[in-house]
Amino acid sequence: MDGSEPSKAALRWAVEQARVDGGAVDAVLAWESPTSWYGLTPPSDEEMRTYASRAQEVLDQAVEDALGPGPGRPVPLRSTAVQGHAAAVLIEAAAGAKMLIVGNRGRGEFREALLGSVSMHCAQHAPCPVVIMR
Repeated sequence: MDGSEPSKAALRWAVEQARVDGGAVDAVLAWESPTSWYGLTPPSDEEMRTYASRAQEVLDQAVEDALGPGPGRPVPLRSTAVQGHAAAVLIEAAAGAKMLIVGNRGRGEFREALLGSVSMHCAQHAPCPVVIMR
C-alpha cells in the first residue's frame, strides 16, 4: 500500500477476498526516509516521526476507503506502516500469508527512487501466491 490507485485497488480486492473466504487482511505500507532516496544527511528524529505519521495517515485513509468508516468492519484487518524498502517489507510481511496482493506500480505519495519493480520482485520472491492489481 503506497497511496497509489493500484495499491488501493489491491486493498479493496484483498478485503473482498477475505470477506468471501473468511480470512483477514494485513494492510502494509512501506516508507523510506528521504536519505534513502537522495543520499542526503539523515533527517532529525522529529522529521522521522513526521514521515512515520504521514505514512500511517495515508494507510489509515486507504483502509477507511476500502472498508468504510468506524466499527463493524466486514473483515478483520490489521494495518502497519513500516520503514523500509517496499519489496523487502512486503516479502517479510508475506511470510505465513495465504497470498500477497500488490498494486502493479507505485506512483502514489511514497514513490520509490530505486530501479526495478516492487510488484515484479514480490512475484519472484514472495513465499506465497501473488496477485498483482492494475
